Amino acid sequence: MTVEWGSLSFAEAIDYLRQKVNLPTERWTDLREGQHARAFTIAGATRDELLADFRATVERVVRGELTLEDFRKEFDRIVAAHGWTYKGGRGWRTKVIYETNLNTAYQAGRYKQMTDPDVLAVRPFWQYDHSDWVRHPRLQHKAWDGMVLRWDD
Repeated sequence: MTVEWGSLSFAEAIDYLRQKVNLPTERWTDLREGQHARAFTIAGATRDELLADFRATVERVVRGELTLEDFRKEFDRIVAAHGWTYKGGRGWRTKVIYETNLNTAYQAGRYKQMTDPDVLAVRPFWQYDHSDWVRHPRLQHKAWDGMVLRWDD
């Protein structure tokens, strides 16, 4: 298996996803501010059973059990089983669901690790590292690349 950024599961990332509550929604914008951090939702997935099936599959993604292609097969199975119609093309929609959930769980878990008091005692300064994979980066974020600040700045 090739190890890539975000491809390794760890307890804090899995815990982050597990603490979320399933919340059926019509649109991504139905939730505001920090609600996305507390709710597991997929825009347009308005039935509890459908959302539960997606969540179980996303948990497997975060545990490192499914690749994007594996997830797409499970997505197709879930969609067929529930007769769900969704907006956007399959490739785009599956990539958004897969990457959004994997990346947010990874980042939330990593943040929990980094803010552990024992870690902060020896590593109180953090460096901003701009990601090259961002296709349309904000100029301010590019300007921050390499900046070092205290963790709570």
